[in-house]
Amino acid sequence: MVRSLQIACANVLPGEVFCDTLIIGLLDETLNSVEMARAYGNPLATLLSLMVRDQPECCQLAETTIIHNTADYGSKRIVIIGLGKKDKLTLDKIRELSAIAIRVAKKLKSRTVATAIYRNHHNLSDAAISIIQGAILGSYEFNNYKTDAKSNIIEKIILVGPDLPSDQEWLLTLNNAKVIADSVNFARDLTNHPSCYMNPSQMASIAQDIASQFGFEINVLDKGDMEKHKMYAMLAVAQGSTTPPKMITLKYIGNQQSNDLIAFVGKGITFDSGGISLKPSEKMGDMKGDMAGGAAVLAAMQAIGHLKPKVNILAIIPCTENMPSGHAFKPGDVICSMSGKTIEIISTDAEGRLLLADAVTYARKLGATRIIDLATLTGACVVALGNITSGLISNNDGWSKEILRASKQTGEKMWLLPSYDDYLNQIKSDIADLKNSGGRMAGTITAGVFIKQFVGDLPWVHIDIAGTSDIDKVSGYNVKGATGVGVRTLVQIAQNLSTNAC
Repeated sequence: MVRSLQIACANVLPGEVFCDTLIIGLLDETLNSVEMARAYGNPLATLLSLMVRDQPECCQLAETTIIHNTADYGSKRIVIIGLGKKDKLTLDKIRELSAIAIRVAKKLKSRTVATAIYRNHHNLSDAAISIIQGAILGSYEFNNYKTDAKSNIIEKIILVGPDLPSDQEWLLTLNNAKVIADSVNFARDLTNHPSCYMNPSQMASIAQDIASQFGFEINVLDKGDMEKHKMYAMLAVAQGSTTPPKMITLKYIGNQQSNDLIAFVGKGITFDSGGISLKPSEKMGDMKGDMAGGAAVLAAMQAIGHLKPKVNILAIIPCTENMPSGHAFKPGDVICSMSGKTIEIISTDAEGRLLLADAVTYARKLGATRIIDLATLTGACVVALGNITSGLISNNDGWSKEILRASKQTGEKMWLLPSYDDYLNQIKSDIADLKNSGGRMAGTITAGVFIKQFVGDLPWVHIDIAGTSDIDKVSGYNVKGATGVGVRTLVQIAQNLSTNAC
């Protein structure tokens, strides 16, 4: 559940800050005594030197050590987090280590946590951003439906050091880091909610709240509107459910001098039973998270509303359930998409690409000049890349490089897969223009190539987050459940394009 965590700075030595818990990061290649004294002050430097001498393992990567007897310092206790080898301390690793340390502080029931900025060769701002985001993401929990929930809530994080900046640019940097991390947690909330609550109408209501808060243009199409637009691919998926579908659009105009309009398209299947091609019952409940792409797009728009980049964004979230019933679409059916292309249904469990076919067609109609779609699309992507890396398919080298650059900046790992025209043969139908499943071979690629048939000549990237949208145990800054993957990359793309526009 998203809670507002206060971020502050203290221009003092770490040993002088008053807090419940002080976090110190130590490299496996320890500072000499002079450097220690300069960084921490003599009393704390002496204590840390003794710790390193007596317990050298405290500097090993992700090792945590708690010091309780801290009467000589402003903190009630100290948590040492091992940073490992100097040359391996990336910004994403700093983010992960910050999350690990903050969870220790949380278990100690700390309300106020101070952290020295451990940065190695990284600049101060980048390291501070990673520490803040790691702390906010790592301390996330979702207990909305627990009647006896007992949370250990950290209320304040203090960045501490003797020479920290105090100018407006620095403070804005810290606030922006918080905004983005809070938005990731917002996406996690949306995805973790059960589908009995987070249905298409609720998604539309949340989009309306975001639009009202930031002055975005919003339009929500209902079933009748979609029929007028001939969105029959999406409507085919929706017809098995009694829950009304919604096609949500939000528009942010941050650069009126530009005709460039970037479409963020997020798959919004709020529950996926597989339809007539029914999924196995085991873990079917996890399919409440089949709208993680839509959640990421909504959360990214929330962050963009706060950050106000000089870029124009069109967000499209097609939302429906995929359910079996006497009205459901069936294997063997032929449907007509908004584009006019006909599609033979091989599997009703390959429904996400049908929504995206109409959604990207709609994006083109609304004037998008470039498209990114984000979807929990294929189990094949989980098999290929696991839960570490999202799969990328694109029709444009320049645009895919922009997305990969943004993913590298944020630490959200992505890998570009091929999309040769040869793969189109797998999704050609004998009785229609296309079929919605090309079989087991290259399943992630053929799903992407299917969507590619509807984007025309527009630069397009498809991001398959089926393996990365949730996790079954704590790992780094991800806690069990939804990860909010994609939010940081989408926001980074907007920021990069904004910088280019200046």
